[in-house]
Amino acid sequence: MPGHSGTSEDGGTGIPLRRLLLVVGDPIMDVAAAPAGLDVQVDNVVILDPEDRTDARSGDLVLLIGARGGAARRLVRTLAERGATAVAVKTSGRSAEEVLPPPAGARGGRPYRSGGKDELAALRAEAQDAGIALLAVRPEVRWDQLQSVCQNIVDDARPGNPDDLGETSGDLFSMAQTIARLTNGLVAIEDSASRVLAYSSGSEVDELRRLSVLGRRGPEPYLALLREWGVFTKLRSGEEVVRIDEHPELGIRRRLAVGIHAGRQPLGSIWVQEGSEPLSEHAEEALLGAARTTALQMIRQRTQASAGLRLREDLLSSLLEGRIDASALADTVEVHTDRGALVVAFSLTQQPVSAGDTEAEEHAERPGPPDRPERELRRRQLIDLVSVHTAAYRRSALVTELGGRVYALLPDLVRGREGWRGVEQSVLALTRKTVAAARAALDLEVQAAVGSLVERLGEVPDSRAEADRVLDAMGRDLDRGLDWEVATISDVRSRVLISETLAHLRADPSLRDPRVSRLIEYDRSGGADLVNSLLAYLEAFGDARSAAERLHIHPNTLRYRVRRAAAVSGIDLGDPGERLFTQLQLLMEHHGPTR
Repeated sequence: MPGHSGTSEDGGTGIPLRRLLLVVGDPIMDVAAAPAGLDVQVDNVVILDPEDRTDARSGDLVLLIGARGGAARRLVRTLAERGATAVAVKTSGRSAEEVLPPPAGARGGRPYRSGGKDELAALRAEAQDAGIALLAVRPEVRWDQLQSVCQNIVDDARPGNPDDLGETSGDLFSMAQTIARLTNGLVAIEDSASRVLAYSSGSEVDELRRLSVLGRRGPEPYLALLREWGVFTKLRSGEEVVRIDEHPELGIRRRLAVGIHAGRQPLGSIWVQEGSEPLSEHAEEALLGAARTTALQMIRQRTQASAGLRLREDLLSSLLEGRIDASALADTVEVHTDRGALVVAFSLTQQPVSAGDTEAEEHAERPGPPDRPERELRRRQLIDLVSVHTAAYRRSALVTELGGRVYALLPDLVRGREGWRGVEQSVLALTRKTVAAARAALDLEVQAAVGSLVERLGEVPDSRAEADRVLDAMGRDLDRGLDWEVATISDVRSRVLISETLAHLRADPSLRDPRVSRLIEYDRSGGADLVNSLLAYLEAFGDARSAAERLHIHPNTLRYRVRRAAAVSGIDLGDPGERLFTQLQLLMEHHGPTR
């Protein structure tokens, strides 16, 4: 079958396409199609000009230059028939952002422009049908440089040693700080030799922690005691959270510890020391999720680990945007394509001012957006926190960021005795707990939307789109002060529909009634408060007494204002259609532009 070669015709051993992408993927090129997954083998990298003879062999990665439209599609099929593993293309001479979705590391990217989208979509469909991987290369990348880099990687690649864990990512310090906030303790992350890799800040350290941090390793007398108590045996044997009692005579305070594992391979451990305050109620659950998340950052050396995480994030981003099939993700992550899944979306909102913070209050008088380092810190904290909670709920959970929002994919969901309702309720509870932890542990104000459960992994873009619609509506604050933190489409369906209708009205001025605009302008110049009075009257279905009570005015005053509004605008309030459209346009004015 095309694209499945493990060795070339001359007997050379290839490397998995996934491994090549770990090094030169984002931001050089994206996976546009992977019908046979990412473990297909590459053992040679060639440049092909359409004017040259199409000469491709099993295991080739072909860099296709200068081909467009139907010619490019025919070449993709021909290369697949000749056994090539993958083909890389540029779909336009425009800038990368105009042609392709942004790489996983670039946030807030724009959608495709129509020309690049149509061209890439056609090539993607051809590649899917032919069974060959398709890579979309950024337009600014030089083909000769890409060929040289990729060929060197293929030539130099050797099977990695799974036991060589190397250094861990600097993000471990961020993770340690997040765990500390979630557990209300002092955290240290160690490798399998008890070397301290990262730790959280804080005072009230006991003697063991002080010596461990200063020496970057636990002192041998203490390590001998932990071995004698069987702590290390428990940490190596599984995911059990181990409790170590306080020993004042030894200078040891109460601790929790959990092992970090990659399958059966122990990678290290996370330790949480209790300070003067008790550990949090959910400390053990947070510790379990943190161990599963941290394992990914300890498997390879720093560059390899971050590249591997980036590839997982990129594949998830591509799946959420509908750019790859579910099988490409399932080929990298242990998930089932035929089981239920859903997407939860998280968005940071305006940061509150802490009570008694004089400096913050002074800044609050002249509000402005947080600077870039602060935004990055908040984003990283939220990603870590969401990763910890979702990993504790589902081992195969994945987290990524797109357009400033953090998305969690919860795969492998199985229908229970109550159908899907029980699963959805448990995810809602998880989401509420995560949002509450963001506020309590990290002082982050977060809103979250839970997309509908889909029965196949390939349908998760629909779940993500629904979660986005809910977050968009929540961000527009249609409830006039009702603070929704977590919602589903069933919670806010009417608000979502109204929100999207108002957004459509804002985008197209031709849909606005000039009579309503005239009333709004009159109100602004005269200060008669006719707009608010008329809107309250319409929302109360013409019940003047109820509307007046809401506005704290006399019913006769309200009736007068409604009559005056009709006279000024010329709107016939006896016509149901005019009443409806007037209410929509007044709502649009009341809420202002979309945030």
